Amino acid sequence: MKPSPRTTGASAEADRAAADAGARRAPHAARSAPAASAVRPRRSREAAVPAAALESEPVDWPADAVEVGRIVDAWGVQGGLRVQPFSGDPQALYSSRRWFLRPPEPAAASPKAPSGGAPRLLRISAAREQGDAIVASSHDLPDRNAAEALRGWRIFVSRESFPSTAEGEYYWVDLIGLEVVNREGARLGSVADLLDTGAHSVLRVTQAESGEPGRETERLIPFVGAYVDEVSLERRRITVDWGLDY
Repeated sequence: MKPSPRTTGASAEADRAAADAGARRAPHAARSAPAASAVRPRRSREAAVPAAALESEPVDWPADAVEVGRIVDAWGVQGGLRVQPFSGDPQALYSSRRWFLRPPEPAAASPKAPSGGAPRLLRISAAREQGDAIVASSHDLPDRNAAEALRGWRIFVSRESFPSTAEGEYYWVDLIGLEVVNREGARLGSVADLLDTGAHSVLRVTQAESGEPGRETERLIPFVGAYVDEVSLERRRITVDWGLDY
C-alpha cells in the first residue's frame, strides 16, 4: 500500500474561509501539511527574545507573508495579546518571532486603534497555547492600552519561517493553485482551497467551463493515498486517480 498524503494547515484564503487564512499543513499520500494546522500536532513553545532585538525598525513586509491569525483582545495588564489562530495546529505562530500586522476591516476596528492603519512589525518575546487561543507577549507593547489598540488586527508571518514539514506532509498554502491532473494526463482543474473533514483534508478543485463564462466545474477530491498519486511542488502539479466523469 502506498502511503497517504497529509496536509498541514497554513493557507491564506483556504483557512480564511473557515477562519480567514492561516497556515495549515497538509500531508500527502494521505497527509497534507493552512494562510498552519498539522496532522501530528506539536506542543507550543516559549522563547525569549533579547531586548536588543526589539529596537524599532521600518516594516519590511515579506513577499511570502501568509495570514495566520487575528488579535482578539488584550491579555493581562502588561501588554499581552490574546490571538485567534486560523489553524488547529498553529506552529507558524509559535515558530516566528516576527509578526507582521495589518489593520482590521473598518467594522471590526477597535475605537482605540490609531488612525492611518499602517502595517507594523511586532517582535514576539513569548507565545503559548491557552485553551483554543494563543497568548503572546511583546516588548513593543508596554501596557494593556497598547495591546487593546490592536484588537482585530490581522497577523501575518513569512512562509519561510514556517516549521519544516515531514516527508509527505504539505502546508495548505503550498497546495492552493496547483494544477490537478489524472493518471491519463487529463486536466481536472486547479486547487481553489482545501476542506478539513476531521479525518483528512479534501482538495476543492475548480475548472472554468469552456464556452460558459463565469461557470466552473467543481470536484472534491480526498487528499488521501487512495486517490493522490503524486504531489510535485516543483512542477506545481498534483496527480490523482480520478476520472473526468466523477
